[in-house]
Amino acid sequence: MNLILMILGAVIVAVLVAYVIVKFLPLKLRWLPSILLLVLAGFLGWKIYGGIMEPIQFNEEKVVKYIGVVNSLKIIRDAEVKYYEVNGKYTNDKDGLIQFIDTAQLVLTETKTVVEKVNKGGGVIVDEEKRVTDTIGYEPVIKYFKNKDYKSMFKVPGVANTEFELEIGEVEKVPGLMQPTFRARTPKRGILEGMNESLVKQELEAIETDQIKGEYVSVGSLEEVTTGGNWPPSYDRKVAKKD
Repeated sequence: MNLILMILGAVIVAVLVAYVIVKFLPLKLRWLPSILLLVLAGFLGWKIYGGIMEPIQFNEEKVVKYIGVVNSLKIIRDAEVKYYEVNGKYTNDKDGLIQFIDTAQLVLTETKTVVEKVNKGGGVIVDEEKRVTDTIGYEPVIKYFKNKDYKSMFKVPGVANTEFELEIGEVEKVPGLMQPTFRARTPKRGILEGMNESLVKQELEAIETDQIKGEYVSVGSLEEVTTGGNWPPSYDRKVAKKD
């Protein structure tokens, strides 16, 4: 909007200068407004260029900022998933989740089909197949977090003294069956602090499929059963490339 007003203002000034030249300025002095118009044209061109480039630069910078945030949220998500595998629920205890990664172990199981002879009575014996699950060992959870900075996963990258919100809840997936849920998130505004305010406002209202939707960068949900994030797949590729 400011750029449009500036262009309109420049056009009006140019028209007024041209009118003054034709009506009042002697021929020998007409080189002065010509210089003025050249300066005005250069300034206007520079502002137009800046107006075109600013959203492009904003998008490039925001992606860089978001990549670190998405990476941390993926580590939190992986930790919650492992916690759920062991405990059958999620947790909102941040210190406890870090300690879980350091100390917990996952049970390794093997499921196989065995054939058992079953006496049906009256001397009738039949073979029946059964699925049997056996524990075959254990492995440390920390194995899945090698080369991941899980100790700092709750600190929002690039935002001083700020941690991700971490909440848990339950959703009735089918009538009578409650399913645990979790959500970790942080506001976009804090991540984009100091950037163009009008562009930040547009970013907070983003709904496009190739954008991070809404006012937060988040993973999981308290309204539905999911461990997905609200970022598009392109961020997963960027995080993988960074790793």
